[in-house]
Amino acid sequence: MRVLIASDTYHPHVNGASYFTQRLARALADAGHTVAVISPSLSVHNTDSMWGAVRRFGVRSFPIGIVPRFRFVLPFVINRAIRHAIEEFKPEIVHIQMHFFISRAALNAARKLGIPVVATNHFMPDNLTHYLHLPTFITKGIHRLAWADAARVFHKTRAMSAPTRTAVGLMQPQLNQAMLAISNGIDLKRFNPSNDVTPAQKQYNLPKKPTLLFVGRLDKEKQVDVVLRAFAEALTKVDFHFVAAGHGAEEGKLKKLAQTLGVEKNVTFTGFVPDELLPSLYAAANCFVIAGIAELQCIVAMEAMATGLPILGARAVALPELIHHGENGFLFEPGSAEDLAARLVEVFSNEVAHKQMGRKSLEIIAEHDISRTLEQFEDFYRTAIAGGVS
Repeated sequence: MRVLIASDTYHPHVNGASYFTQRLARALADAGHTVAVISPSLSVHNTDSMWGAVRRFGVRSFPIGIVPRFRFVLPFVINRAIRHAIEEFKPEIVHIQMHFFISRAALNAARKLGIPVVATNHFMPDNLTHYLHLPTFITKGIHRLAWADAARVFHKTRAMSAPTRTAVGLMQPQLNQAMLAISNGIDLKRFNPSNDVTPAQKQYNLPKKPTLLFVGRLDKEKQVDVVLRAFAEALTKVDFHFVAAGHGAEEGKLKKLAQTLGVEKNVTFTGFVPDELLPSLYAAANCFVIAGIAELQCIVAMEAMATGLPILGARAVALPELIHHGENGFLFEPGSAEDLAARLVEVFSNEVAHKQMGRKSLEIIAEHDISRTLEQFEDFYRTAIAGGVS
């Protein structure tokens, strides 16, 4: 098949939708499909290049100073470039990843050219309104408007998916549209318990002691401050280290918080971790934590599970689909440092239970192998091309 993926976020953007798009495009190309991606360019010019086996049509974009690596596009002025890319590539199917400017323009152009369009939604209004600190009634109004805007776009597609059953259940009432649950998938060959810990240990000078790991953006909705407070409390009872891998708007505040809590010598802030070092970093850890409250699946938790780690996560949105409480880790009350601290002590003081939970993580993640995800998307595309699923 000739598959064109349109996304408003792509390499080198650091977020779940970007990583999903990158990995899906590569997996499709590796399986023999002809694949192209329309995404923000890395400059103020439209570009046409190859990234491995994937063709990349870059739409002129501009940097956002407050968000490292992220670039944005202007509406309307991108329409001609996107139409040209679609006409040049001649896809059999267009797969949009959200409902913002690039995806919206690709949808409209493809429909005019008679090309079927499918969508995967990674968007939740909470990811935006979390930063605004507005009264509840205003936040709810913004959510209604945001979902209504998304629905206007997605209703024009032939079929829709979301990464989890929870995400489908959350979005269907808002979008009033049938959806399939298709996992983001994980490369179990790349992320596994046999990976060498040495590269990460050397790069970040990690101590040889039990380690708790967080990987992701250091932004407000990830609630890494809750993890730091829980870590400081648990450290009075068990000896372990905390690694916060990633960068974001909250990085400076989190470093100051670590100093205030008196645990700065027990915490490593790695900054941005190159993709090639991630498997080693997971392998160097003993437990993974995710305190975010807006996770529609959580790719980093899946990577940790594939490495055989127990997972601690907030009891919110789709995390309970991955974290089976008491089996491969523990769920804690969102925002509760006290609850998380108790779970940390439980994991790091019981090595036998810790290893059992790691083995259970491997069992659970097996059904999310990227090969299975790829098969589901191939069926998704073929059905849409044939005129089914509307």
